[in-house]
Amino acid sequence: MKNQTVNAMRDRVTIRDVARDAGVSVAAVSKVLRNAYGVSEVLRTKVETSIEKLNYRPSVAARAMRGRTRTVGVLVVELSNPFLAGVIEEANATLAENGFKALIGIGRSTSPIEASMIESMIDNRMDGVLIIAPRISGRVLERYARQIPIVVIAHHEPHAQTYDTVNSDDRQGATLAVEAALRCGYTDIAMLGYELADSPPTIVTLQREWGYLDGMKAAGLEGRIIRLPLVGTDRRAAIDDFLSLRDRPRAVFVWSDLDAVPLINAARMSGIRVPEDLAIIGYDNSPMAAMPLVGLTSVDQNAAELGRTAAEILLGRIDGREEARHLLIEPHVELRGST
Repeated sequence: MKNQTVNAMRDRVTIRDVARDAGVSVAAVSKVLRNAYGVSEVLRTKVETSIEKLNYRPSVAARAMRGRTRTVGVLVVELSNPFLAGVIEEANATLAENGFKALIGIGRSTSPIEASMIESMIDNRMDGVLIIAPRISGRVLERYARQIPIVVIAHHEPHAQTYDTVNSDDRQGATLAVEAALRCGYTDIAMLGYELADSPPTIVTLQREWGYLDGMKAAGLEGRIIRLPLVGTDRRAAIDDFLSLRDRPRAVFVWSDLDAVPLINAARMSGIRVPEDLAIIGYDNSPMAAMPLVGLTSVDQNAAELGRTAAEILLGRIDGREEARHLLIEPHVELRGST
């Protein structure tokens, strides 16, 4: 039984306590914590069981003794999404005001690449990581967050304990989009989403789908979600197919401006009048949406507040805060000519 307990007089459980409890070496525990390649599931299970039982967290004091590098890694899903620029710029400005430099990595919506980038940030002794729209699971994020302070944007996991999240209230935003369409006199309102496939349940799209269905149910209307192909594929043909539907809805809420802007363009190229024949509402309020030739009604996530808030709470993590924070930024709808 002696391996089942830890000296209650100690201020903090150490990696040696974990190794002793799991019956493995300190090096083995370190490999599991770093999510190193080649770690067997048997070893990982042993170590993670001991970590959870002993409530082990890496020592903030020990991390401070190694000295700060004054650098923060920013891991983004891509750079082609114009909405992300506002988030990154504000986060970078906030970090710079506090004497930190941001180094950007691109995950390309691929879990192995994201994991490799985070490991590189840890190996280079960065002081924290800000992650935007990750594909990797919350379970994997929990592992990395035991080694380095992490804050995640566009990842809904409000029960995570080792890392923080900052999100637009995507569910509320989608409901606001439905309410805006209703106020404009539309009742035949569909949602244009995409095939979710193996997407994790933490993604923003699911929150937006739930919010859309909430809004339709509250109005006593039947919801209808039409799906485009996976993110990252050519969707032009699928958008054309949507516009050609015999039962095309009178209004459509699109999960993101990434598809709403091409939809407006395709509709006008096909002779479909917006909003006279088809009303369109997007999500993100990206810079493209505000252009007069586009004029897209869109849900504003407040990119600047997302970036600033995420950077501020990451700095708090770096300074030693351990209790998790999960913040929602209130969205609003910017009405333009597409409705």
